[in-house]
Amino acid sequence: MSAYPFLKDNIEALATYNPPFYAWLSSQVIDEEKLKNSLFKNKWNILDWKMENGSGLFEAVMPNMIYKSWEVTEKAETSATFIVGCNVGYGVNHVLMSTPDSHKVIISEPNPEMLLACLGQSDYRPFMEKGKLHFCTVDENSLMSIIKELDLQFVYGKIYLRLDLPSQQIGPEYARWAATIRNKMESFSVEMTTLRLKQDVMVGNELDNFSRILEDGSISPLKGAGKGLGAVILGAGPSLGEFGPELAKNPGHAVYVTSLQGLPAVHKTGIKPHFCIGIDYNASMARVYQQLDKEWAKDIPLIYSTKLDKKVLDEYPGPTIPMWTMGGLGTFALNQHEEVFDAGSNVSVTLARFLDWCGFNHILLVGQDFAWKGKVSHAAGHQNSGAMYNKGIIVNLKNADGEDITSTIQYMSSKREMEDDIKKISTPIFNLYGGCAVIEGARNVDLQKVHMDGLLSSAPGRMDYFKTAMNMARVPKEFPMFEARSPKWTTSLNRVTKRMEKLFRKHSANQVEIHKAMHEVYFFIRQDPLYLPYLYNEILDIAGLARAKSSYEPKDLSHYKQVIKKTLKKVRHMDRCLCVNERKKAA
Repeated sequence: MSAYPFLKDNIEALATYNPPFYAWLSSQVIDEEKLKNSLFKNKWNILDWKMENGSGLFEAVMPNMIYKSWEVTEKAETSATFIVGCNVGYGVNHVLMSTPDSHKVIISEPNPEMLLACLGQSDYRPFMEKGKLHFCTVDENSLMSIIKELDLQFVYGKIYLRLDLPSQQIGPEYARWAATIRNKMESFSVEMTTLRLKQDVMVGNELDNFSRILEDGSISPLKGAGKGLGAVILGAGPSLGEFGPELAKNPGHAVYVTSLQGLPAVHKTGIKPHFCIGIDYNASMARVYQQLDKEWAKDIPLIYSTKLDKKVLDEYPGPTIPMWTMGGLGTFALNQHEEVFDAGSNVSVTLARFLDWCGFNHILLVGQDFAWKGKVSHAAGHQNSGAMYNKGIIVNLKNADGEDITSTIQYMSSKREMEDDIKKISTPIFNLYGGCAVIEGARNVDLQKVHMDGLLSSAPGRMDYFKTAMNMARVPKEFPMFEARSPKWTTSLNRVTKRMEKLFRKHSANQVEIHKAMHEVYFFIRQDPLYLPYLYNEILDIAGLARAKSSYEPKDLSHYKQVIKKTLKKVRHMDRCLCVNERKKAA
């Protein structure tokens, strides 16, 4: 097509540099008539795209007036720009030409014809080749894959989200998709901040627990064990106090589950859960024991995230079964031997995912409010039942009846996470609605409906089968043997450090060699999947030196040495904790 001089070359480049996106684009049904008839020169004598109403995207305002505000004013070299809506390329080209090559630019365009119009007008091959320009399909899985690749930009730069104003004239899909991207980036930003601040604590807890984990068993026997059963997740929202005692009178034959911190509140209702789950890695979780009746809880199994604080785990009075969760030792090294769960941001999200994995017929949410009326945020007995919340995290919203309710940013994030899960999992989810936040995708029911629809019933023999599987989960499981890494790591990193010291003596002349050496160290310390999670912060620190700097000064050598010192200290600690079999042999 003469009106699209660069289309063929750009698409061929996509096949080379972005095969998944090329495959998606090739699968789209394209309206060739629209491509042929929509390009035109408008009254400003510039290339434009004719909308269905006959007007051009840029007939009201010239592109230079719109995109002059798209300036990257901070940390351009280590930042990224996400563009929703590419029109015929004016905004994209402005960002590409006004930012350094290290600045990432990601385009996401809901309309394939519009994307082809953009690809047809400019030669983007050099930008794709440099790794500067990327494309994202309008798909949440693809989106998250790309966002997770922007970890350095989150830590050392900024992520600019640009919603193309002219493209919004085409339809509401642009604003909707931009809102989705914003929500996902906010969630990932929280996750990154948590990892940066807490990764040492979380993986440190796993290391402290490692010997016990080997003895405590595995959740593997529970996979599929819930078939023929209904499950009830007992949250600790205010409505638990209303519904819990009623369910205690007539519990049916469902499996009841709750969180570790929810046990005291559940106890007050008269319900005894079949098991509980603990995922919070904070030592403050020990507060639950101030209100927990340990005698009552001594036969309630605790399925615990391997990141649970060791003191919290040691104090639990009942049986304990480990659950490996993402972001720790199990992520890469143990996923061939054991199920590794994405625990999510909230224990109720974890419970729903776990029960779906167990194969339960359906899940009933009780006390899962994600908000509250008045001043009481939790049911009586929960450690946060009298909590006061900072105004900065408060969110005001309406319930299903239009009444004012109160929530927090964290609860809203967890609610969105659960709603996303409900779309994906196969298990139907019902919500015994208590007048607080509406959970999209969950079917609201009342107590009469719960009993009428058999949500508390089970097939004959299935409860016994599930309890047997729970007992089997407590049998110790063989894990692979691990060998000590610290001797080899110490030798290799000390050798590179001596070389680095020599290069920094004439740092101005050795910039290229220093950069190369930093990259070698970066690849070296992230080579081992087992040790990688505990070295998360050190890897990010070295990545900052290797990938987020364009020149080096003497102070960078001091920073480098501090990181290497912490790295070797951690590797020695991991060897002491993980090489259990070697210690047994020595004994």
